[in-house]
Amino acid sequence: MYKVTVGLEIHAELKTATKMFCACRNDADEKVPNKNICPVCMAHPGSLPVINKEAVRKVLLVGKAVGGTLAGYTEFDRKNYFYPDIPKGYQISQYQHPLVSAGVLAGVALTRIHLEEDTARSQHPSTGSGDISLVDYNRAGVPLLELVTEPVIHSAQDAGVFARELQLLLRTLGAGEANMEKGEMRVEANISVSKATPSESDFPSKSDSLGLGSKLGTKVEVKNLNSFRSVERAIAYEIERQSELLRSGGAVAQETRGWDEIKNATYPQRKKEGSADYRYFPDPDIPSLRLGEISTFRHFDMPELPWQQRERLRGLGFLQEQDIEQLIVDPDLASLFGAVEQILAEPTLVKTAANFILNDIVGQKKKDSAWPLPGAAYLAEVVRNYNSGIMASPQAKRAILSGEMVAAFDDREMPAIARKVIDANPAVVADYKAGKGAALQFLIGQGMRESKGRSNPQALTEAIQKILG
Repeated sequence: MYKVTVGLEIHAELKTATKMFCACRNDADEKVPNKNICPVCMAHPGSLPVINKEAVRKVLLVGKAVGGTLAGYTEFDRKNYFYPDIPKGYQISQYQHPLVSAGVLAGVALTRIHLEEDTARSQHPSTGSGDISLVDYNRAGVPLLELVTEPVIHSAQDAGVFARELQLLLRTLGAGEANMEKGEMRVEANISVSKATPSESDFPSKSDSLGLGSKLGTKVEVKNLNSFRSVERAIAYEIERQSELLRSGGAVAQETRGWDEIKNATYPQRKKEGSADYRYFPDPDIPSLRLGEISTFRHFDMPELPWQQRERLRGLGFLQEQDIEQLIVDPDLASLFGAVEQILAEPTLVKTAANFILNDIVGQKKKDSAWPLPGAAYLAEVVRNYNSGIMASPQAKRAILSGEMVAAFDDREMPAIARKVIDANPAVVADYKAGKGAALQFLIGQGMRESKGRSNPQALTEAIQKILG
């Protein structure tokens, strides 16, 4: 019997106008290499960093959302290592005094959340003259949140759930977009497998956050996982790989490994460094911060958090779990539904609004991601018109998708429309009188076309049936 222990380290770029320590633009969509750079983020001699206040606020906002302890004092440290994507030869990070300590997210205990600068982006294209390496420094110096969990996760699936919940929280708070396909959020998983003693359960309780009373296995870190699918598959692979090593009498090496998406396997990269290898020391160019004395870092306008949204939406009583997740996974949709809910209040109307959002609006967004959502007041008016019978379903959907409220058809004109389609289709009328139900549907369709879709189908049906007896 083996015990699995997983801890996650997740890096997420913060959504700020400028980089962490300079005035260069923070733009994840910039396509021109080395455009958003300056002497500070390129570490030219004599250049001095200046702390991005908004980045600090965003990390503290995340810390407050997860119930963490916000630092009264913090400082930035130099983490020394030498790669082409680190222009300084060191990374500015935080070591002994993180901005946030502890907290809980998705039932997982957190160790810390701190702030650092991102690295540049290395590229290794193959050319006719041989392999070369290129470095784009646009990303160097972008503010980066790092969140570290306690080693209390015990399955690949739970790790995936946690990573998705963090992405949703960052988007809800407006702290970052966390698009994994763009590299705005990267996951590193620390996985260990050890033989469980007879007294241990298969999965220790989450309160045993450090595995106290039991020996953890050798830790292996899998770096730079850039999709939720990769996170789950890499952890599952490592669990099986380490378990097989232990079953065969072998030993697991403490190392850093990469993930090969094509082979669906991890591979060794280097021996795992310890904190002493990075030679941390306080950055002499950046002043420490006594946050407890700065009120602007203590007051936040906290939006409704994902778990609060779930509780409220479940309380409505008519939404399935997948509908709830669909509403909250997109902060814009969640905001629209929340605003419409406040305007309409009545459960029947709110349910109608939810149906329009989950079907028509979500469907349109899938077709065109740039399509602008309707305003809450406008959508509420469409819902009221639809529920009162002023608008038919096609008319209401067209109004939602086009953003143009078409005037409702005057029901007083319904008998004239009915008479017109009856007179124009004598053969169909004969079929109807012979008992063919499809004939009535044809006449209704002709009437809807005549009114350009603005008439109420029920009222049109009654008008046709009244004339036909």
